[in-house]
Amino acid sequence: MAIEKKPFKKYTESNKSDVITIKLNEDERRELEEWKYLILQEKDSTALKQLARIGAKVLHDDKIKLINSIVLNNNRKNKRIGLVTFD
Repeated sequence: MAIEKKPFKKYTESNKSDVITIKLNEDERRELEEWKYLILQEKDSTALKQLARIGAKVLHDDKIKLINSIVLNNNRKNKRIGLVTFD
């Protein structure tokens, strides 16, 4: 005997997911398409998730942390002595 399903009623366990919406201008869409090609991923949402993971991994790398600390330290010192030439 089959279960009679009623419209608009969920019959599966609750699958809580967070949905976000992003807007891309033409340049950003072109960049995303290039990056999708680079990582061999066709789906936008999966590509964005994977690119975010890659970016986080890069930012937490010790070599990158060293470079960032040097650049930020230079910026702090330049502001302190009034040599702000970059915005």
